[in-house]
Amino acid sequence: MSAPAGTLTDLIRTIETSPIVDRSAAAQALSVVRDGVLTGEGPTAAGRVHFSRSLDSGDYGWCNRILTSAALDQQPVSRAEAEMLFEINDAATERLDDGRFDDLFAKAIVHHAAAASGLPVPARTVALSPQTAIETWAPTTAIGVNIEVLEWIAAQMRGKRRNNRKLLTLVAGLIGAATTLPLAQSLPGLLDFSM
Repeated sequence: MSAPAGTLTDLIRTIETSPIVDRSAAAQALSVVRDGVLTGEGPTAAGRVHFSRSLDSGDYGWCNRILTSAALDQQPVSRAEAEMLFEINDAATERLDDGRFDDLFAKAIVHHAAAASGLPVPARTVALSPQTAIETWAPTTAIGVNIEVLEWIAAQMRGKRRNNRKLLTLVAGLIGAATTLPLAQSLPGLLDFSM
């Protein structure tokens, strides 16, 4: 069910102008984007032709605007935001955004994973920028990466029709590096590497 137009506008205004923003507002705004991707209708599709189950540059723009608002810049991507991004990724069977959402999606998930593991992450505007290569800040070893977070990501990706190649590569590398850890030995079976 799509939210009324005022709801998204109000959420975006809160996210962009409030000095203290709960990241749940960003997750809620991302759910409105998800609904628009699913139905092709609603506030995120207003004023343009939008087909259901497609993700276009407008949808990417909404996601980017929500995730990189100034009020959230110094906060790591939350689990709720990451879950919504997985749902948007799953909802979009057709991509018309030149890969921009896939790049944002991979960076946001890794930003969440690193921060949830207690590792330092750059500000969102740096980490999620299309000009910043994920390899410049993402963890490259499993040292310090929370196994529960890797398990959660693997579970989100398992059996999906469309997986993000960049995210798969990073998670597979972390899992490979973590194979000496007891819980990590079960992780490779969680990932379905078919694209």
